[in-house]
Amino acid sequence: MRNRKPWLVLLLVAVAGLLLFVWRLGMTGLVDETPPLFAASAKAMAETGDWLTPRVNGLPRYDKPPLVYWLMGLGYALPAQDLWNPFGTWASRLPSALSSIGLMLLMALTLLRRPQGQPDGAQQAVTAMTAALAFALSPLVLLWSRISVSDALFSGLLSAALLLFWWRYAGLCRWWVPWLVLGLAVLAKGPVAVVLAGLTALLFALLQRDLPGLWALWRPWRGLALTAALALPWYVLELLVEGQPYWDSFFGYHNLQRFTGVVNNHLQPWWFFFPVLVVASLPFTPLLLAGLVGALRPQPAPPEQSLQRFAACWLLAVFVFFTAAATKLPSYWIPATPAAGLLIALAAQNLRPGWRSAVLRGSTLALVGVLTAGLAAGNLWVPLINEPEMPTLSAALLASGALTRASLCFGAGGVAALLLWWGPPSARRGWLLVQQLGMGAFVVTALVPMVELGDRLRQLPIRRMASLALEQQRPQEPLAMVGILKPSLHYYTQQVVVYEGVQPNGPLNLNDRLAKEQRRGQQPSQASPGASVLVVIDGNTATLPHWRGVPHQRLGTIGLYELWRVPRPALNKWSKDLAERAGLAPDWQEPRPERY
Repeated sequence: MRNRKPWLVLLLVAVAGLLLFVWRLGMTGLVDETPPLFAASAKAMAETGDWLTPRVNGLPRYDKPPLVYWLMGLGYALPAQDLWNPFGTWASRLPSALSSIGLMLLMALTLLRRPQGQPDGAQQAVTAMTAALAFALSPLVLLWSRISVSDALFSGLLSAALLLFWWRYAGLCRWWVPWLVLGLAVLAKGPVAVVLAGLTALLFALLQRDLPGLWALWRPWRGLALTAALALPWYVLELLVEGQPYWDSFFGYHNLQRFTGVVNNHLQPWWFFFPVLVVASLPFTPLLLAGLVGALRPQPAPPEQSLQRFAACWLLAVFVFFTAAATKLPSYWIPATPAAGLLIALAAQNLRPGWRSAVLRGSTLALVGVLTAGLAAGNLWVPLINEPEMPTLSAALLASGALTRASLCFGAGGVAALLLWWGPPSARRGWLLVQQLGMGAFVVTALVPMVELGDRLRQLPIRRMASLALEQQRPQEPLAMVGILKPSLHYYTQQVVVYEGVQPNGPLNLNDRLAKEQRRGQQPSQASPGASVLVVIDGNTATLPHWRGVPHQRLGTIGLYELWRVPRPALNKWSKDLAERAGLAPDWQEPRPERY
């Protein structure tokens, strides 16, 4: 029996998605360090009209294909940015938020069009909503859907393509539809989209024992040609324009080397994604494991009833591929979270009276209880937080009352779920949904305010420092940042910023770069009398011996950061003395795979 009002279910899912991902989305600034690189590149596209190559801080940015930059850039191309996009985050975060909302709707629509099992209309609606919310309420999805990076967009497009592959198997769409969406996923992150889709399809075909039938349905050779026709033109054009640097960076470093070697010190043990799987689905992990086990029974499932098995293969494909990769990050698990949402919802739908059902329900609500108690006891563990960039975080967090509200939301959801399960059979179907509604209330009333608190403590000083630097800057005076490196300083000043870390040869690098380095927006200049450089430096770096002795005029202090005006001749002399005294030399020209 199909649900007679699917539009109402989809409307409720859309409202939930808007509250989770769009509510107050643009009320905080960019979060260093990666989001400002995406935002600045997209804004540069809109301002310069160069929509081919993403560029940030005067340099090409080869790490990701252009789709996310194009979508962000469309937002930055709209007029009146100062009125509706003052922090730069509406334009840069909206693609991520809308990607996750669109995926929620597609997941719900899938379960409405092809219900799994024999649920009645009310159960269909509940399962569709719980699947969408189980995905959306994953801690990873909540975080990455509200920041300015490409992960949520890639996950949304890849997951949509995979769901549409299953639609084709269940007789719901034409063969070419998923291949077009897969082409967009390739434009969002690269060839890994094809690899994950292929691995999912292979596992599913083997478990279903129907490789010839699925091959005929999906038409992979024609489909790959269609995907390539959509995605390859940009890659070819970019390679023709940028040449070897693009090939080495995107294909060599950001794809091949990330899989075969450890980059950026992201070394993790082989079992890394086991705890990620657990944490990413809290507090519904017991249901996820039950859904995964139930999907892997040996007998094939009818096509229209095989969604649970397909979701299991999808999750396992992500797990196997990224476990095999040398570089491991929690964000790599995001493409598996929609599959986890489907498995959780279907496991909850399939619960029947008995000891097994009691164990699954009890363990899930026990995890809710642990989270509720932990949040309520925030005064015991919050003071242990030590964040050098936010020294007042503990006190501010406790004073905000956000942890109390969070505990109340989780606890109320858990109590309501327990009462529903003890109620009549017709009410039991909603036990998971009411728990999810409690978690949704937590996001709106506690998580979003906590994010805004963190923005005031961590990012507001950088925005104020950017304004101070622009006020104090002389014509043609370069700007540098040393020690703690914040790409948002480049975004908010809209100028090239010379970044140097805490290494002992930092002054030598800065002096040499000002004299020799050339990039868009920056030309070499000599250390002539009267020339100077503005330097944003954090207080800890300012006490290091190789920076402490640099002659400077302090122009202001905001939070952890100081603004210095350093005479170029004095910096030149200090660098020469430091080189002779410590035997140091500049090394900024050595190849660095990730530079901004």
